[in-house]
Amino acid sequence: MSIAIDPLSDASGLTVTDHIENTQFEVYTDRPVEPVASPEDAHYFPVDASVTVETGAIEIPRVAVVETRAGDGTLLTRGDSYAMPAGTYHVGIDPAPTKLYLAFAAPFSVSTTERTTRIDLDAPAEVTLGFRSLHQVPAGTIETPTDPESLMDAVSLLGSALQTTSPERSFPTLRGHPPLIEPGEEFRVPDRVEPLDSGIRIVVPPEYRYLYPVISLAYYFAADVVPGDVPRIEGDGWTHPLEPDFERRTAEVLRQAFHFDCLARTEGFYPVDLHEREVTDLDLDWGRLYGLPLAERLGEYLAVPFERVEPELPQWTLTTDVRPDPENVELLPFVAGELSVVRSPATATPATAGEGDGIGFFRGQRAGAGGAPTDPTSPGADPASLGPDEFVRGAAADAPPTRGADASAERGAVPTDADFVRPEPVDTVEHAWVGAGVPLDANKATLDAYHRRLEAGAVEQSRISVLVVCNDEQMREEGEVADLYGLRDMVQFDIEVRHDLTREEMRETLQSDVDFLHYIGHVDDRGMQCTDEYLDLTAEDLDVGVSAFLLNACQSYQQGEALVHRGSRGGIVTLTDVANSPATQLGRIIARLMNSGFNLRTALHVAKRELITGHQYIVVGDGGTTICQSRSGIAVVIDILENNIGWKFDMRAYPNGPYGLGTMYMPSVNGISQNYVVPSNATLSGLSEKQIQDALDLETVPVFRNDELCWSDEIMSI
Repeated sequence: MSIAIDPLSDASGLTVTDHIENTQFEVYTDRPVEPVASPEDAHYFPVDASVTVETGAIEIPRVAVVETRAGDGTLLTRGDSYAMPAGTYHVGIDPAPTKLYLAFAAPFSVSTTERTTRIDLDAPAEVTLGFRSLHQVPAGTIETPTDPESLMDAVSLLGSALQTTSPERSFPTLRGHPPLIEPGEEFRVPDRVEPLDSGIRIVVPPEYRYLYPVISLAYYFAADVVPGDVPRIEGDGWTHPLEPDFERRTAEVLRQAFHFDCLARTEGFYPVDLHEREVTDLDLDWGRLYGLPLAERLGEYLAVPFERVEPELPQWTLTTDVRPDPENVELLPFVAGELSVVRSPATATPATAGEGDGIGFFRGQRAGAGGAPTDPTSPGADPASLGPDEFVRGAAADAPPTRGADASAERGAVPTDADFVRPEPVDTVEHAWVGAGVPLDANKATLDAYHRRLEAGAVEQSRISVLVVCNDEQMREEGEVADLYGLRDMVQFDIEVRHDLTREEMRETLQSDVDFLHYIGHVDDRGMQCTDEYLDLTAEDLDVGVSAFLLNACQSYQQGEALVHRGSRGGIVTLTDVANSPATQLGRIIARLMNSGFNLRTALHVAKRELITGHQYIVVGDGGTTICQSRSGIAVVIDILENNIGWKFDMRAYPNGPYGLGTMYMPSVNGISQNYVVPSNATLSGLSEKQIQDALDLETVPVFRNDELCWSDEIMSI
């Protein structure tokens, strides 16, 4: 069973553990309860587990929106403070670490405090609670020859995972994971993979460089992909060209159609006050558009010139470069499932080591606004310019003194400069790379890591385990990051710090099922330095159970990639030697971000805003890996800036795990009642100091105050 429901031992209520998503939270009642298993069909929406208790109140330790439907599913009201008369109700509470539904027949009221949401019944009654894991798995695997025309038939079935063709499919929980694709001699489709007839066709030349960039469109539009000379999208009676500038226009179609669906869905099951709809200056009948078939609706969307809507579109989250090679076909469903903008570069620009290339340099400067490097060719790139007490976590012979590793200058995690590639810049927040080469400033995505995401099954423990290993006495300061993990209410952590491990002890550590390993020490191509000798992670006989990791050591890419191939989902590694002080700073930042529910890719993105040395790190494997969820579900970064009319408050929401693109959220700021859609930013001006302080007190989140990183629990007064 993926979800376990147990009575609380020290309070009245239940502990709910989702073993697949590795999340846990508590539901409080006004009296001790003994949950009794109940039918899952007692709820309007599907659930994975259901229990019934007798109680007069239900409370969760987070501010949430409560949605009430009648017994037949009709939406009655939605909000955080209201009362309902006698009746039979289906109630949903969002956000929660799982989908949470209540079913009962009684009058009730909804109220919220600064930290809780509570439902009070007029009198104690039986309440049936339903929980659904937000984990998604594909319906099956399509076998196909890998020539482009055969592959088109497989890509045409990616949209079979959609649970609806209405605008509500812009909600991540209604999209489903696309079926997997694997090479085969013949084209075979499992019975459970059934095509949807959306009436949309995507026409592209039968070449990988044209097929790969349309995979997200094929998935989101449930479109048939067919061969043709001129790239275009077709519906009944309309055609939309995808040239000139094929990849750019393909990305524009995805962004525009998704945005319009988020606006149109407010005419359906969720008629909420949506900020994005209010500020969209278009004369469109959203109610009529909502009721149209998908193909007809898309045709009217695309009749609006992209230039008209572009200024209102949020910055998209992810671009993935997929090299146009047949060996990359198995990654396509994972890339499409993230609704990534996709490019398919025919060539990869090699990056050679040298000053200004981002390889082998050291910098202590902070990044400029938005995380851009400040003067990458400035003096100070040479390790010799470091202070007399500074050292690097590497092994180059001409580096300042190091403790432990003493490899020659020829040694390094990446064998040759030719292995580095420099992808073209992106205008999205995050960037992933699929194909040969070590990408600078991009997530090196791998198939085994994505499959491991799906293989995550039930675990024996409900606590989140973090292991900090420090194998060098000079780096003990970073070992204090252990104090930063576990600073969470309602999430149980097991945190262990170990020093000076031997080779055998390190091997045993890597075999354990630790959720996150934070390694501090030395790495070179001999492996991880231990007290007696090196442990080479590329060795064939090494078993790895660690789920995610940070290898905060010099040139740790090759060893980190080996961890992914041996069993990990993903991790953060270095491409170069790294100076100890900025490495310590980055390690502390990553620790707090992972503890706050950020995934690997977004955590490194935020760290790069603060430290230019963050550009010496990349993510390997599944960049969407998390070790826990944030209190509010989504990953949030706040910028606050004082101006002449008060305070400007900018809440940047990032897709994260089950809270993907299209998730709806409401900033927990007094006086603000509008909803926003991930990945939009909620920018609020003219706020009072009290409004901001009250919002910062709700949850520990990263805050950039006048472009400097701090944390909400450190801000006593703005």
